[in-house]
Amino acid sequence: MPPDLRPGLAGLPPEAVAAWFAERGHPSFRARQLNDALWAGGATSAASIRTLPTTVRAEIDATFSLDTVADTEIRLGDGNLTEKALHRLADGALIESVLMHYPARRTADGQQRERHTVCISSQAGCAVGCPFCATGELGFGRDLTTAEIVDQVRAAARRLRTHARRLTNVVFMGMGEPLLNLDRVLEAVSALSDPGRFGLGARHITVSTSGVVPGIRRLTALGPQFTLAVSLHAARDPLRDVLVPLNRRWPVAEVVAAARDHARVTGRRISYEVTLIDGVNDTEADGDALAGLLRGDLCHVNLIPMNPVAHTPWTASPMERIERIAARLRRDGLAVTIRRNRGQEVGAACGQLAAERAGEPAAPVVARRRELLVMRSAAALGGERLTEPPEAGLAAALAANRDRTPAVGPVVATVD
Repeated sequence: MPPDLRPGLAGLPPEAVAAWFAERGHPSFRARQLNDALWAGGATSAASIRTLPTTVRAEIDATFSLDTVADTEIRLGDGNLTEKALHRLADGALIESVLMHYPARRTADGQQRERHTVCISSQAGCAVGCPFCATGELGFGRDLTTAEIVDQVRAAARRLRTHARRLTNVVFMGMGEPLLNLDRVLEAVSALSDPGRFGLGARHITVSTSGVVPGIRRLTALGPQFTLAVSLHAARDPLRDVLVPLNRRWPVAEVVAAARDHARVTGRRISYEVTLIDGVNDTEADGDALAGLLRGDLCHVNLIPMNPVAHTPWTASPMERIERIAARLRRDGLAVTIRRNRGQEVGAACGQLAAERAGEPAAPVVARRRELLVMRSAAALGGERLTEPPEAGLAAALAANRDRTPAVGPVVATVD
C-alpha cells in the first residue's frame, strides 16, 4: 500500500481549516463542526462526522488525514498502570508513546486527583545517540510532522475517554530530541494548549532537551509557560561526553547557563533529569559536582534509575546509592524527586519496542559496542575527555537545524 501523503488535519491551525472551507464556498460553521469533531470528539475519519454532509465528508477525506497513525500496538504493564504504544506511521516509520496512570492521592488542599500522563515522540529515531537509551541504537530517521506529534496525544486521550478519564499531562520525552525539531514541537504545543483545540493548559506540558543551547535560547525569547526539562545525566564534562554526546558541542556549564536564563526570564523552574547508572555517574564526586553546578538555581532534580537497555554493559544504580545522592543535593537546598521506573516488563523505556522490531544487532557489533562503552566510561571517570568528533548522524541533524528562523508565533500560554 502506498504511503498516505495527505497532510494531517491536527497539524493545521484553525484559520487554515477555515480558509479551506471558505475557498470551497462552504459556510463558516462547517469548519467549527469539523474542529469540534476532531478535538472534542476525537474523530479519526471524516466519514464518522455525522454533522457534516456526505459530500463535505468526501472532500475532507480526499484532502486531509484525520489520523496520521496508521496502526498502533498496545502493551500493558504495572497492573495496567502503564500503556506502551508502538505507532506505525503512514510511511512505515515506528514511533512510541507511553501513557502512565497515577492513582488519586490526597493533596495539600485536601483534594484527591488522579493523573494521566502521556510521554510522546518528536522524531523517528534520534541523532544524539545517548548510549543508555534504546532510541540511540536506531539512529536518526526523520522529524515528525506537527500532526504526527499531536495524534499521539489524541490517541491517548481517546483511550482514556472510553474509561471516562481525561489526559492531564503531556511530556515530550519519547523518541527524538525535541529541540532539533523545534518548529514542529512549538506548533504541536500550540495545538495542545489552545482552548479551542485540545485545551490542555501549557503548564501541564513538559518539553525536554539533551542540551541544544540555541533551542533553549530561542524558547527563552518566546517565553512559553510550559516546563523545560534538561536531560543532564552528569555534571562533569568528561563523563557527560560519554553519556550525552551532544555535550561535545555544548558543554554542561553552557547548557545549565542557558537553562538558568530561561528560568529567570519565564519564572518557570527547570526540571533536570539524571538517569543513574551503577558505578558510572552515581559516585560521591558526581553528587558533589551536581550540587555545585545547580546550587541556588530555580530547578527541580529528578533522579531516575536506568531502565535496562539491551546491548549495554550497564545496570541501574542501587536505590540506597540514589537516596544518598538525593540527600546530598537536598543538603544544598535543591528540590529532588526519586522516580521509580514504570513498565519495564513492556519495554517502556524510550525506543525499546522500536529497537526490538528493528532486529537484534550482530554479535560482534554488540561486543564492540560494550567494549567501547566500558573503555570510554572508564576514561571519563578518570577525567579524560573524548577527542573524536560527534557521530555523523548528530552532525547532520545539527547542521540541518542551524540558523533556522522561527516559523510560528509565541506558544499559547493557557494556565489552569
